[in-house]
Amino acid sequence: MLAQHKSYSLAYSPCPNDTYIFAALTNGLLDDAPEVTVVLDDVEALNRAAREGRYELTKVSYGAIPYLLDKYRILRAGGALGRGCGPLLIARSAAPGFDEISKTAATRYAIPGRLTTAYLLLRLALGYEPKSVEMRFDAIVDAVKNHAADAGVIIHESRFTYRDAGLAELLDLGEWWERETHNAIPLGAILVRRDISDSAAHEMDAAIRRSLRFAREREDEIIAYVRAHAFEMDDAVMRAHIALYVNEHSEDVGASGIGAVEDLFARAARAHLIPDHIRPEFV
Repeated sequence: MLAQHKSYSLAYSPCPNDTYIFAALTNGLLDDAPEVTVVLDDVEALNRAAREGRYELTKVSYGAIPYLLDKYRILRAGGALGRGCGPLLIARSAAPGFDEISKTAATRYAIPGRLTTAYLLLRLALGYEPKSVEMRFDAIVDAVKNHAADAGVIIHESRFTYRDAGLAELLDLGEWWERETHNAIPLGAILVRRDISDSAAHEMDAAIRRSLRFAREREDEIIAYVRAHAFEMDDAVMRAHIALYVNEHSEDVGASGIGAVEDLFARAARAHLIPDHIRPEFV
């Protein structure tokens, strides 16, 4: 057991990829694992809470990390980074294409938060700061459908359901990133607060890795927890969500993953979207 704390605060989203990864740890299914007190919230709410240093361990967007490194370091396990899993820019089916809509300064973009990686990728793809309106990720499809926004950046399960609302893809921001950089897409990571010792941080990293392996090997013991937080999506969407966002980088970000994060920060700094000289610090 970790000696530094009796229990660690751990915050992550209720999305299936997070609940799948953390189910065994959260529910005490791992022998000799750290005890955690869990908070579930929308990722942009977690981004903002991290700016206050509220939780000892927390999921955040890579887009938020440049503003969090004074309080946190990055764990290698538990994050979301991959290929073919990036945010989508969508609009009503009758809307003009991306090349035309991106040249219109009056275009209103619904975004899932100003600190999200999705918004950072949108600004990189556009090459300027767009007119945007923030809302929860699960409200964006309806906002675009109902003309509250001209276009929207969708994440999580919305990428599987937006066509049901009669909407169309303008640009796959993940494909755009991969085409421009040949890197995987860094979406989110688990941070550990700087008042946690190196040894404790490494033990927590290992516990997250064990929790993911447990889910893969004994899924029947954790899937009810995942499903309980995915009550508004059908089973097929839940399964597709896990398959898309949980991959080899979830167990360890790896050298290529770290390189992708470094490239994201470097490009964002050159575009004056984040401060200069920001380097990701992994435990």
